[in-house]
Amino acid sequence: MKKFSDFAKENILDGDKTKIDDVLNKEIEIIGYSIKNSRFSKNKNGEYLTLQINLNGEKYIIFTGSDVLIEQIKKYQNEIPFLATIRKINKYYSLS
Repeated sequence: MKKFSDFAKENILDGDKTKIDDVLNKEIEIIGYSIKNSRFSKNKNGEYLTLQINLNGEKYIIFTGSDVLIEQIKKYQNEIPFLATIRKINKYYSLS
């Protein structure tokens, strides 16, 4: 008999939910992500990002519709896990 874990490839992200503003300008470890279509499309691509991070030994998840963060994660997804800092530049968020 097959086990569900043998064939399921869903990415389950766990951790306490936190706001992006609570981790601004702090070095975080990005350990996972998920990008899905949003029902509340407020950004240009209609997607939202769930970002799984480690901060001070604790696991958290962040939800955001930031187009810049979504594009950066898509571009550098093969580098995960990595250390980064989320910065707010004018009206948008960016990894640095």
